[in-house]
Amino acid sequence: MKRSVAPDSAAAKDRQAEIRQTLSILHKWGIHTLGQFAALDREELRARLGPEAVRLLDRANGKTTRLLKLIQPPESFAESFEFEHEIETAEPLLFTLRRFLQQLSVRLNAIYLVVKDLTLQINFANKQSYERVFRIPQPTNDVDLLFRMLQTHLENFKSEYPIVAVALSAQPIKPAREQFGLFETTLRNPHKLSETLARFIALLGPDRVGTPVLEETHRPDSFRIEPFSWAAVESPAPSGQSPQSDSDSHALRTAHTTAVLRRFRPAASASVLMDGDKPAHVRSPEFRGNVIEHRGPYFISGNWWDEKSWTHAEWDLQIENKELVRVHESEGTWKIDGVYD
Repeated sequence: MKRSVAPDSAAAKDRQAEIRQTLSILHKWGIHTLGQFAALDREELRARLGPEAVRLLDRANGKTTRLLKLIQPPESFAESFEFEHEIETAEPLLFTLRRFLQQLSVRLNAIYLVVKDLTLQINFANKQSYERVFRIPQPTNDVDLLFRMLQTHLENFKSEYPIVAVALSAQPIKPAREQFGLFETTLRNPHKLSETLARFIALLGPDRVGTPVLEETHRPDSFRIEPFSWAAVESPAPSGQSPQSDSDSHALRTAHTTAVLRRFRPAASASVLMDGDKPAHVRSPEFRGNVIEHRGPYFISGNWWDEKSWTHAEWDLQIENKELVRVHESEGTWKIDGVYD
């Protein structure tokens, strides 16, 4: 299978071959230096070797002009500083970071950009380094707002070794302009919310502050914490239209009453007496009584492939005082998950 060659590439190869042939003829004529070649007659050279030799002659005599293509290197918005003496307190570090922010703000304002992300890097005396990326909730060049983010984080920052160098880099972006709909809104002060969240994270830890997201598992109340992010929620239906038509709402109606499980978090401890393989009596601080009706057991399990495996046997029990509760048994321990309302 033959491989096709681009026209520009083929033309360049043909020209190079022609130049090599011209140089070979000149060497046979005894022309070996640039001065000897520049002294040749232009018209006679054209008649004998063609236009390519004339172009080489013009270049040898400095009569051609080559345009200079200016390439602007990508600008880096970063500041760094190495301390003459090792520092062990936050004051010199914060003073240096504020100077960095002032310089970055001036440079970005000059080209109409704002800060999207900040990357802080701290080098220690033991050759190790610490790096943290700060996501700006609303891109800005306000030095006071950006400095408060850094200060809030460093208030609870501790290290075993003194600091020898610090660097701060900014990721720029064009200022955002967004027009919201009539029923859409945004945060009144995103930076104040971000600062508040940063204080909570410093006090409680990053795994305890954020937005709870359900895990993809059947395990009840299994969730993880993700970093909080704010975004305007789009309307589920166009303006002037209701989310559901009358026919849809009528279709959702049923002739049966539905019960809602009000979960206990955490689940309440309980003791369940068994009559053979059926629950007979429930005893807990919240509920106590004989079981007059039951449904179950319903077995659920997960994570059987690793050390986090779990298994539950769930029951729906009706106690003699007409309370309807859900209980589960796991590894010989009973707990009440909630009560049906």
